[in-house]
Amino acid sequence: MTTNSIDEKGVLLPCPSCGQRNRLAWERLGGQGRCASCKQTLGTPSLPLAVTTQGQFSSMIATSALPVLVDFWAAWCGPCRSLAPELEKLAVSSSGEFLVAKVDTEALPNVARQFAIRSIPSLLLFAHGEEVSRTAGAQSAGALRDFVRKALAD
Repeated sequence: MTTNSIDEKGVLLPCPSCGQRNRLAWERLGGQGRCASCKQTLGTPSLPLAVTTQGQFSSMIATSALPVLVDFWAAWCGPCRSLAPELEKLAVSSSGEFLVAKVDTEALPNVARQFAIRSIPSLLLFAHGEEVSRTAGAQSAGALRDFVRKALAD
């Protein structure tokens, strides 16, 4: 699976024009960013975000201007592997509307424990630093998009 890089301050995206790596701060996602080098307009994240530390997870959830759909998964999980291409499709189609992130429960067991993840794949939706809704199991990109939109409308 292809993913964007992140750190505790935001998403790291290459400029489509010059290739310069730029940080889009969590608080500014959804707005128009510009490349620090060539001033070209940057897009919004259109790939799942691979969360590799508890600090990244915490800052993303607490400060993201966009809602975040988080997939809790593991490499050995067959349904998780079948969900991966659907999450990539969802990340592309939802770019600018909400983020798609992935947390490997084997690498970050404390984060999984914090949210009482008992089965995988489990998908939790966060907005304004709070869990809004959750669902489980492999689903299509369309079904997940509907889940997010319905949860945010409630």
